[in-house]
Amino acid sequence: MRLYTLIARLLLPFALIRLWWRSRHDTDYAPRWAERLGYGEPIAGAPIWVHAVSVGETRAAAPLIRALLDEHPDAPLLITTTTLTGATQVALLFGDSVIHRFAPFDLPRPVARFLDRTRPRVAVILETEIWPQLFAALERRRIPLFLANVRLSERSCRRYRRIPRLIQKTLAVPAVIAAQSAADAARLRTLGAPAAHIHVTGNMKFELSPTAGLREAAQALKLAWGERPVWVAASTHQGEDDIILGAHKVLKEGFPRLLLVLVPRHPERFESVGRLARAKGMAVVTRRAGPPVTDETEVLLGDTMGELMLFFAAADCAFIGGSLVDAGGHNPLEALALGVPVVFGPHMFNFDEIARLTLEAGAGMRVVDEDGLIAAVRTYLGDARVRQAASTAGESLVRAHQGALQRTYARLAPFLTRPARLLADP
Repeated sequence: MRLYTLIARLLLPFALIRLWWRSRHDTDYAPRWAERLGYGEPIAGAPIWVHAVSVGETRAAAPLIRALLDEHPDAPLLITTTTLTGATQVALLFGDSVIHRFAPFDLPRPVARFLDRTRPRVAVILETEIWPQLFAALERRRIPLFLANVRLSERSCRRYRRIPRLIQKTLAVPAVIAAQSAADAARLRTLGAPAAHIHVTGNMKFELSPTAGLREAAQALKLAWGERPVWVAASTHQGEDDIILGAHKVLKEGFPRLLLVLVPRHPERFESVGRLARAKGMAVVTRRAGPPVTDETEVLLGDTMGELMLFFAAADCAFIGGSLVDAGGHNPLEALALGVPVVFGPHMFNFDEIARLTLEAGAGMRVVDEDGLIAAVRTYLGDARVRQAASTAGESLVRAHQGALQRTYARLAPFLTRPARLLADP
């Protein structure tokens, strides 16, 4: 732990410079960067604390957070994220019904400040967030720690094996580790997590249901676009946009009215991706600026937050980004839940189990390059029977794997009552 802490302290000045730089360029972040050092207004009432790193984890946690709001309306609910996009997602999904903070750096003083100001009754941490200092501080303060929806890829497992003593001690702290799959549970056991604390509860990312009015809004959008074929490239990373735009140009030879909805993963890339599309001679409109999509529009740049489900619902098929480059891919389940066939590249190690299930169900295709992407999208656009079969398979896959929310909540419920030692808290 001492070596880990020393390295973290040595890296802190660089992290602070990055925070300062971001605060200069982002007015939303500027007044709040000190939260990463544990500062913030005190929160009374022993809140239930849920930590979700960024957008994907926040969406995955959404069903659980809604259940907590319904079942414990009198308990403050604190949501922390690490990224600004995660904070934006929290605001979009929950507004003022929750308290949002940025999570502290994993150093003794920031963690202590954060816990002094929040004093949670339980800490619920989503997916693979293993922070030695935070876990140790929670143990010292006898605050129960619940790891929810835990996934651990083989790649991550190999990295953690390099620090066996530290990781074993850290994984001994959580009262419950709710793993997504038996494979995740097995990897956790090899790292030294107590077998008695590990439970396979399933993947809460399957707990999806379209919001009221989503399909109607999507149909209105399709009408506004002129009832044309549409494909979505979702959560793209640097290095993928050029491939996608090249594929779109070829696809338009067979589908002249084809519209591409291109949604970069990171907001800071919106402008550069738009410039790239225009440099290739494509007619581009941006969602944020609001010019209508016309018959001449070739690319709609999805430069807004919180509308990806709407774009999926209006699409004939979708490419899942972060998979043609070595970024680990993103979650295809939102598209599948809406009956939208998916295409993804070879790098889906962050969602390897979901990718495997998708392929086995016939709800999507895996490709390795631009030619494969063109062929897959062309198949879905050009063959209604193949598209409908994949659509039905995707919806069935999502329904068949639901239930993780109930199993997770059942394990969490005993920790939600305010402990007697906190009843006198101010």
